[in-house]
Amino acid sequence: MASRLVEQLGAENVSGASAIALSEQIRAVILDGRMTVGERLPSERALAFELRRSRSTVTRAYDLLEADGYVSRLHGGGTRVALPNAYVPPTASDDVSAIDLSIASMDSTPGLYDATVRSLPRLAALRGTSGYSLQGLPELRDAVAQRFIQRSLPTSPDEIIITSGALNALNLILTTIGRRGERALVEQPTFPHAMDSLHLHGYRIVPTPVDVDGWDAVHLMDVLLKVRPHVAYLIPDFHNPTGATLPEHVRDRIAATARNAGTHLIIDETTAELDIDRGWTPTPLSAFGPHVITIGSMSKIAWGGMRLGWIRAERDLIRRLLAVRPSFELGTALLEQCIAVELLADMPALTSHVRARLHAGREAVSAGLDGLPGLHMPPTPGGLSAWVDLGAPLSTRLALAARDHGLIVPPGPRFTVGGVLERRLRLPITLTPERTAEAMSRLRSAWDDLRTGASVPDRALKQAAVI
Repeated sequence: MASRLVEQLGAENVSGASAIALSEQIRAVILDGRMTVGERLPSERALAFELRRSRSTVTRAYDLLEADGYVSRLHGGGTRVALPNAYVPPTASDDVSAIDLSIASMDSTPGLYDATVRSLPRLAALRGTSGYSLQGLPELRDAVAQRFIQRSLPTSPDEIIITSGALNALNLILTTIGRRGERALVEQPTFPHAMDSLHLHGYRIVPTPVDVDGWDAVHLMDVLLKVRPHVAYLIPDFHNPTGATLPEHVRDRIAATARNAGTHLIIDETTAELDIDRGWTPTPLSAFGPHVITIGSMSKIAWGGMRLGWIRAERDLIRRLLAVRPSFELGTALLEQCIAVELLADMPALTSHVRARLHAGREAVSAGLDGLPGLHMPPTPGGLSAWVDLGAPLSTRLALAARDHGLIVPPGPRFTVGGVLERRLRLPITLTPERTAEAMSRLRSAWDDLRTGASVPDRALKQAAVI
């Protein structure tokens, strides 16, 4: 069985690599967050055996990493992941000239300010209460339920819990129903922080492939029946990062198969409203069975600063979730809930703004990639990003090269299990056209560096990080 390091590197990606190249790849995995500080790495002998390289090559790679502070080595204690003492993960705020493409999110909707002002009387009326809202304001739960009803899925406010964002919702679900050591099915690629949450709750992850052309439905259902995972985390609408949408007839089959396998389906709908020109609106996957749990969020359609999401589930599970929630949280902030009520009351304006912004962002990314040899941007009918094909396994090298040009972009393997998909790069379509044009100019410079054989400056390698 391969070590976690080799799974993250992808043995084929480092086949024949020199000691310097191997150390750079390991450093990239550490800085991506795919290996955690303090985690033990394979011994020199074991890693050499796994990679079919000489032990001296691995020893030299570890020496280089130790010299730069990326591993610590103790006699009898093995080699463990570390970070340099002076290391501070850079963000766009550390350097005002940097452009951060690791976060695929738009700035706030123009209606946010007015919605906030309109929400204040509602908030003021709550001053006589305790201020704690374990399940969420009744009027907000009703507004969320109405969104499902408008999509042909009958829903009661009693089937809704308001949470502090979608990731908070996922962690509440896993805290309530999770089983350490069980298997979890995820798409490959998928939202990295969802994988982090599943790892945190002790799940062993089993991937199923999805690409811009869609899912391998046969493989997905075969895994459900043979592996019988405890949970399956899926993003069926404008999948992050590929942008694909799961066909209606496949939704029905997946729900039925998961029910037969005893698998809890956790459906992430945070991107479901991000339509540009898909041309059709699918039925929510929750419509195909009461065992389906749905997660939603305001962060992608209104603003990432609004940490507000929700869970839709059958009433028995809602009661269990409410029983567990006080162990780590006593509800969602009331101001965000009051604002969300106002925003959801004017969804046509909200979705119109989202559509226009995403369309402009998509066109800007397409224009910026035009003429770059070897790169292909697939059709992107909606969602957060374009899942760009680089034509060769260069994603990590390109991400590192981009750092020297003030561009933070996560490589394809950050979205995967096992360090694969080095041919892919996620490019957000959420920035303004002007900001996107500048980002694409910097990406072009990094791409030119790779094509001309320019080396990645050591300072860029030492400061690379994905947030």
